[in-house]
Amino acid sequence: MKNSITIVSMVLVCAIAFFASCKKNVSPIEEKGLTPYVLNIPPGLPPMIIPADNPMTEEGVALGKMLFYDPILSGDNTQSCGSCHKQQFAFSDSTIRFSIGIDKLPGTRNAMPLVNLGYQKQFFWDGGAANLESQVIGPIQNPLEMHETLVNALAELNAHPQYPALFKKVFGGDKITTSMVMKAIAQFERTMISGNSKYDRVKRGLDVFSAQEQRGMQLFTKIDKGDCGHCHVIGSTFSDFEYRNTGLDSIPADSGRGRITLNPSDDGKFKTPSLRNIALTAPYMHDGRFATLEECIEHYNTGFRYTANLDPNLENSKKGRLNPSEIQDIIAFLHTLTDTEFINNPKFKK
Repeated sequence: MKNSITIVSMVLVCAIAFFASCKKNVSPIEEKGLTPYVLNIPPGLPPMIIPADNPMTEEGVALGKMLFYDPILSGDNTQSCGSCHKQQFAFSDSTIRFSIGIDKLPGTRNAMPLVNLGYQKQFFWDGGAANLESQVIGPIQNPLEMHETLVNALAELNAHPQYPALFKKVFGGDKITTSMVMKAIAQFERTMISGNSKYDRVKRGLDVFSAQEQRGMQLFTKIDKGDCGHCHVIGSTFSDFEYRNTGLDSIPADSGRGRITLNPSDDGKFKTPSLRNIALTAPYMHDGRFATLEECIEHYNTGFRYTANLDPNLENSKKGRLNPSEIQDIIAFLHTLTDTEFINNPKFKK
């Protein structure tokens, strides 16, 4: 009898240990009944750091996408994030310099493309948002954009027939909060990864550059020619996402980074954008002043002004170092950064 009890006890101990170990293998996300979202990082791009307080889930990403395309977040329910960030233009705003808000007023800066946002450190042209989550509420509250208050937006979301249950499933709680909205949209935006352009395929040995594209890449990196690689680091994100004054104006009308830091040495500095899908995101610069890539490159070739805080890389560059043929070669290379898979990916479509 004693042996039987011992055997039963051992079986119970083993069973408890088995189930305990199984539970240990279940993530906190799965314990909540959610499905972890697995990011597909293309070869050549680094791992993406996901904030510990906003883990990505299939349900969270789906909710974020729903919000991204829902005009409910604007003051008159006519404009969504997707209104000014269109997929066919790498989530920039077509060919207009300034997006038009709900009050039919133009903004003051060109809509930035939403590409590989999970690799950036700060957001907006001036870095005014510290992280991807906090940038979400900027356009919602901007009177020249969606012109809505967070109080009103949350009231509408909480009164909606679907959103309360969706938010509760993803984040818990009985009331939708600003933090939840920020986190959901940020989860969706982190999925907007572009890394399958011709450039990427060439680097993987799956394609080859034309002679002109090859010349363009060499000119892009050559210090006494394009010298683009100091800021638009070749490969990976094609930007270091730092802030620089590139000599657009002798006296900047827009103080840029200086508006955030209040440091005069930062006046006229703007974030270096990624060059991925650059052929799709005209016009260029923070104010969209250049309609074409030719105009943009010519600025760096001959048009930059010697401002007090001009970026040292430009200050040391000789004006007129590129001839027209070389400019066309660089443009041919830039076109190899277009990722048609990205702009047609059904996961990002409305």
